[in-house]
Amino acid sequence: MAREIPLMVPDIGDAEKIEVVGWNVEEGTQVDESQELCELVTDKAAFPLESPEKGVLKTILKKSGESVNVGDTLAILETP
Repeated sequence: MAREIPLMVPDIGDAEKIEVVGWNVEEGTQVDESQELCELVTDKAAFPLESPEKGVLKTILKKSGESVNVGDTLAILETP
């Protein structure tokens, strides 16, 4: 049975502003474990958000250019 995993903004220290720079995959795309899904940027650095498991990127909730906070759900990954 398929599971849905929320992909959340990780705690990246004392960053005050976090922005979704861009998505590397589209909704409905099959992804592999550790595949870079999107890039997040803070006032100090940029870093990738990787898939925790193999699955399908079911829904993107935060679009490119949106500001987000630690703990916000960026997307939903559906796993087999």
